[in-house]
Amino acid sequence: MKRNNERYARHYALAGFGEIGQEKLLQARVLVIGAGGLGCPVLQYLAAAGIGTIGIADHDRVALSNLQRQTLYTTGDVGCLKAVQAAESLRKLNPEITIETYTEEVTSGNAWELIERYDIVADCTDNFASRYLISDACFLLRKPLVFGAVFQYEGQVAVFDTGNHNEERISYRDLFPEPPAPDEVMDCNEAGVLGVLPGMIGTLQANEVIKLITGIGEVLRGRLLIFNMLTYETLIMDLAKRSDALSLIPENRERFEKTDYRWLCGLSSSSDIEEISPDDFPEITAQPGVLAVDVRERGELPEARFPHIKIPLSELKIETSGINNIKGQKIILFCQSGKRSLKAAELLAAAYGTAIKVSHLKGGITALQNKEHEKRF
Repeated sequence: MKRNNERYARHYALAGFGEIGQEKLLQARVLVIGAGGLGCPVLQYLAAAGIGTIGIADHDRVALSNLQRQTLYTTGDVGCLKAVQAAESLRKLNPEITIETYTEEVTSGNAWELIERYDIVADCTDNFASRYLISDACFLLRKPLVFGAVFQYEGQVAVFDTGNHNEERISYRDLFPEPPAPDEVMDCNEAGVLGVLPGMIGTLQANEVIKLITGIGEVLRGRLLIFNMLTYETLIMDLAKRSDALSLIPENRERFEKTDYRWLCGLSSSSDIEEISPDDFPEITAQPGVLAVDVRERGELPEARFPHIKIPLSELKIETSGINNIKGQKIILFCQSGKRSLKAAELLAAAYGTAIKVSHLKGGITALQNKEHEKRF
């Protein structure tokens, strides 16, 4: 990479930054896990700023519903791997940096080797299992972690840094020691998110990464910024070290790699619940004796455009006898993302055993819509 590059002229001219700051960016290695709503602005601004090596880890594919907020992709990218398409766009933006892609799901089995290659990690994921996994790995490897999250109209940013002593180091577990149950907190698929919010929060994450690398400004180290985009109210909280946080983090690499984070967050099921794929769902639900049941709460959108009845999960949790009114040999439950339908299936299986045959739609309405969109494009 050439020095005094016109590409970075405004950085060279910036007081307190200059060539020294730019050189630090060029020497840095940053891993961005998640190339979705948060990952897109993080990646765009880090690539434009001249981070020397950027890693992109994401196993997901572009869906039409992503395009409302994931600005690295176009309609023609629907169905393509996000990491691959993001890398292609970033190389056009800045061909002078190195982009490394990882298209396998980040798990406890591969996260250690992946994360230890980089200086800083940006967590741009959208689920609790990934957040706990990434935080624990970064804590054990002493890698600074820049965390971001969005929900409807509100976003959060924090920096979990390495520190000098384990007893003083703040991690994601000091903010949320234990994960909520899968049906207690809705994700963006279920609750929605205003498209510009991930752009705003992701830009703040990129800013924290640049501050960490160059040493400028005051990093959100051990602090949580909460931003409401409807009111522009901003709150910055100091995070306290919890006495039980260390006991919740695996002791070493061996323990970490044996930890099932999906099970920890209640996403793995020990019951033998049949999963119906989005490809098979239309054909199966059209068969005689099969009844589709929407377990989303009343008023949730989009409406299902196929024959079904509605029994919200909240009602099933209180009283499962409502299922007695269902006249069907086989029941297929569905929700927005598949989490609540799996929980509902487990409730019914526990209550009725083999008296009814129950399954659920894998990935929910969102996966069904994505399949339909892929066929169109």
